[in-house]
Amino acid sequence: MTTETQKPHDREGRGLRLVGVLLGLTVVSGIVDAVSYLGLGHVFTANMTGNVVVLGFAAAGAPGFSTTHSLVSLGSFLVGAVAGGRSGRRLGTGSRRTWVRIILCAEALLVGATALVAHLAPGRTGTVYTLIAVTAFAMGLRNATVRKLGVPDLTTTVLTMTLTGLAADSRLGGGQGSRSPRRTASVVAMLAGAVLGAWLVLHHGLGLPLLVAALLSGVLAVTASGRE
Repeated sequence: MTTETQKPHDREGRGLRLVGVLLGLTVVSGIVDAVSYLGLGHVFTANMTGNVVVLGFAAAGAPGFSTTHSLVSLGSFLVGAVAGGRSGRRLGTGSRRTWVRIILCAEALLVGATALVAHLAPGRTGTVYTLIAVTAFAMGLRNATVRKLGVPDLTTTVLTMTLTGLAADSRLGGGQGSRSPRRTASVVAMLAGAVLGAWLVLHHGLGLPLLVAALLSGVLAVTASGRE
């Protein structure tokens, strides 16, 4: 009896724990935003906080920013989040590991498709909008899933509250600093992704960094467990 009841739990725990998976996805976010901001006309497709600010710049007529690009990104992200919310309600009641793996496989396929488009039709207006729309949709899908998972301090795309918690809960801020390693790792992961993504964009164009992001998401999908 004990053996039988342990089997589902053991299957759920096999693979890379969710903390590691979410840190890996934070690296992917840095790569995706490096591609979108540096290569798609100063727009974010993972970090919607920055994108709202960029939309404000564009609406005010600041040079180098596009209202259309920002609106496409925001709209696609929201559609992806809706899809992620519905998927979470359907899949989230079952195996956590299976749910996470399905969503990350979808992300890998979507981002992989953008890498192919960027390679086959570089520089075209249609390519720019396709990359913005599809990567933003993929990030919305993932963000809705991460939100429902509720792993503390690992949102994978936004660091403002992570940095706030890192400072406010530190010993200097009068706290215990108990989550400092996780929060610091999240910041480092985002920075590493941004550095890698920016270097790849500047030296190899848009296709390769998107391919790297897709492959990393795919590896995380295959290895993710359901445990934190």
